[in-house]
Amino acid sequence: MDSDEYLVNRPDLGDRTEVQAGEFYPVVGVGPHPLPWPTGEQYDPEYLEKGDKRNILDQYRYWSVAAIVKELDKRRHPLHIAIENWQHDLNIGSIVRTANAFNADGVHIIGKRDWNKRGAMVTDKYLHLHHHPTPQDFANWAKENNVPIIGIDNVEGSKELETAILPNPCALLFGQEGPGLSDAAIAMCEVTYAIRQYGSTRSMNASAAGAIAMYAWAMQHLNH
Repeated sequence: MDSDEYLVNRPDLGDRTEVQAGEFYPVVGVGPHPLPWPTGEQYDPEYLEKGDKRNILDQYRYWSVAAIVKELDKRRHPLHIAIENWQHDLNIGSIVRTANAFNADGVHIIGKRDWNKRGAMVTDKYLHLHHHPTPQDFANWAKENNVPIIGIDNVEGSKELETAILPNPCALLFGQEGPGLSDAAIAMCEVTYAIRQYGSTRSMNASAAGAIAMYAWAMQHLNH
């Protein structure tokens, strides 16, 4: 069984409830499964015996990680998420977690192989992750797989995401918090979109921008 990281015990919430670091509400798990245990290759004996405290949908309770990935693979969406990783940005993990929520086909880490996983809350285990040492390496992958690269950043020349028609499939490319996309990354994008803002800040949080962009894509291409 793969244990989830970053769990914080909260005795005041009872035996069946835990809070994960960075969470605003408790994640409720389940205890050991009563006998007789359900049968099927999807079930993990250790979860059945000890309980399942993971932040997963109830339909996947007591399943092994491999079984969940196999089930998700049957209905992955043709959306790829790519993130530049030069500064070990904490927001990378949050973007990965959102990619899991939208059941993205793949997540691509560009730059350093070691990325900040804290915000992912272990959701990366249920995704297909790929590493590309440089933006050009990722551009080569995208060309070979016929996946257009769409940049998300409020750089000069960016068009409005709100009026965009996003391709399907595509790869949404995000930069680091602060500097945004590198010049090399912008150069390989077919187009770059910015999220319209109405306040005084120059930019919004990178993970928030990632969630908005993924939702925009989903609104255009997924059944409702």
